[in-house]
Amino acid sequence: MPFLLAHLPNKSRNNIKSLLAHHQVSLANQVVSRFDQPLQIGQEVVISWTRPEEQPQGLKILFEDQDLIIIDKQAGMLSIATAKERELTAYSILSEHVKKRNPKHRIFVVHRLDRETSGVMMFAKSEKIKLMLQNSWKDVVLERSYVVVAEGKVSKDQGSVTSWLKEAKSLIMYSSRTPNDGQKAVTHYRVLKRNEKFSLLEVNLETGRKNQIRVHMQDLGHSIIGDKKYGSTKDPINRLGLHARVLAFRHPVTNEELRFESEIPVEFLRLFNERK
Repeated sequence: MPFLLAHLPNKSRNNIKSLLAHHQVSLANQVVSRFDQPLQIGQEVVISWTRPEEQPQGLKILFEDQDLIIIDKQAGMLSIATAKERELTAYSILSEHVKKRNPKHRIFVVHRLDRETSGVMMFAKSEKIKLMLQNSWKDVVLERSYVVVAEGKVSKDQGSVTSWLKEAKSLIMYSSRTPNDGQKAVTHYRVLKRNEKFSLLEVNLETGRKNQIRVHMQDLGHSIIGDKKYGSTKDPINRLGLHARVLAFRHPVTNEELRFESEIPVEFLRLFNERK
C-alpha cells in the first residue's frame, strides 16, 4: 500500500484498495490483492486499468494469454468429462469462457488433476501448444509441487519414494519394487508441519504418473486423509488432503519463466491449529 500510494499520487487509499480488490495489481506475473504484500527491490508492479472479466463459476483464472490458461481448480470438480459427468468440468467451463469471445475458440487438456484434488492446472488454447508442452514436459516444467495432509506423524523430515507403478483391473494403481516392472515414479517430500494425528508435507514430483502421490503416501504408511481408495481411515475435512500448490514453467512461445502458486487450503491448516 505505501508503494502504490507513493507511485499513484492521483489515487486515494480507497481507489487503491479497489484496484487490489478487483485483481488489477500484479507482481511477478501474479495477481496480488493484499495491501501488505511484501515487495523486494527490483520487482515490477503492474497495474491493469481495466477490470478483469467475471471469473467462471467453480474455478479461478490465474493467467490467460493467446496460448494458455492457468487456473486454480476447486476440490470436487473434474478436469474433463467422464461418462457420468459432462457439464461441470474445468474443461467445459473454460470452453464456454473462450467461446464467449469467439465461437471458434477451443481449449485443450495438457495435464489433469483428480476430481478431489484442488490447485493449479494448465490448459492450452490450441492443439499445437498442447503438443509442444506435452512433448517437452520435463524440460518445460521448472517446478511442480503439492501440499499433502497425511495420516499420522511422518518421522523423517524429508525423503523420497521410488517405485514402478502398475494399474490393476480394478483401476487402482499399485507399486512394484522390481525395476522396469511398470512406469517408474519418483516422489520427493518434506515435512512442513506435524502433530500427533497428521503431517503436512510439501511434495515434489520428478515424474507425473497416475495417482503417484496417493500411492507413494500409502507406501510410506501415511495415506492422504480422505483417500479411502489408497488406505486412508480418516476424513476430517470431508475431502482429499491433496492440493497442487505450485506450477512453474517456461512459456512454450515466449520462453518466459512463469510461476503460479495457490494458497494452502485453510481447512488443511486448521488441522494444525493455524490460521490462514
